[in-house]
Amino acid sequence: MVIEFLKFKVTPELREKFIQKDAEIWTTAISRYPGFLSKEVWIDPNVPTEVVMIIRWATREQWKSIPTEQLDKIDAKFAQQMGKTYELIQSSEYQVRKFPLS
Repeated sequence: MVIEFLKFKVTPELREKFIQKDAEIWTTAISRYPGFLSKEVWIDPNVPTEVVMIIRWATREQWKSIPTEQLDKIDAKFAQQMGKTYELIQSSEYQVRKFPLS
């Protein structure tokens, strides 16, 4: 499994709208692709400008096989809904590593 880690800076007053539109637009779109497992949205009650998204993919190959044109269309639709109220401040990739029990 591969984890896509995204951290956004969001206008505090629009944080809930950001989360709702993300679910409506991004999650709906990417969940149709093979390899999508789940998505979580994390908020820190002490940092109202931050939203973290954790997306789980079965394999890196499946995640990266989503056509760039499709990602661009999804991004444009989301940006049209949200305007300049957010900024991606971190994007990382993690592999889930499991160790055998002794």
